[in-house]
Amino acid sequence: MADKIVVKAEKRSEIGKNVNRRLRVAGKIPVVVYGGGSESLAAVAQLSELAAILRTDAGVNSVFALDIAGEGVNDVIFQDRQIHPVSGRLIHADLRRFAKGEKIEMTVPIRLIGEPAALKEEGAVLSQAMREIKVLCEPANTPDSIDVDISELTGEHSIHVSDLKVGMGIEISESPETVVASIVIVKEADLEPQLEVAGEPEVTGEKAEEPKEGDEA
Repeated sequence: MADKIVVKAEKRSEIGKNVNRRLRVAGKIPVVVYGGGSESLAAVAQLSELAAILRTDAGVNSVFALDIAGEGVNDVIFQDRQIHPVSGRLIHADLRRFAKGEKIEMTVPIRLIGEPAALKEEGAVLSQAMREIKVLCEPANTPDSIDVDISELTGEHSIHVSDLKVGMGIEISESPETVVASIVIVKEADLEPQLEVAGEPEVTGEKAEEPKEGDEA
């Protein structure tokens, strides 16, 4: 698990468009922090630090520590954000604060590790049906990824959600029977062209008798 990102912030007493404009000129943006059993709090943080978090692999799902001077440190996550329509820059953010021991549902990538010997078979192809999975855990325990060893994977068996290994306090929110990865054999189609029979088709039945004169039609 990567080191926790810490963003420093300050309480904000002044509000309004002019105040927000001055903050942005100074490289800062207004944020609102709420949740966690405490009252909402207006604060201001460095734009560069919050933008850097949004550029990570986890992006808006990143859980980070917000250190507000005089208020302490809390784990938070982006709940909402406002982007400038022209510049594309972050100009406001709502951050959700977590109470101690509170669990949240997060989406975590699945990473396959190893090289199965079965892939050396003719036509064998590795199929990864799931590339990410939802887990329920405390923000501080959110794994960067769930690693799956596929070195022993064969064409006769698949890896299911029930086979995934996660740490203590982490619950998987997907069906245990869901397939994560498998090896499939792709066979070449029969490319032999069908031979066309020249001439009239052969008639194997008896030739029908022609009606005799006087017979009813």
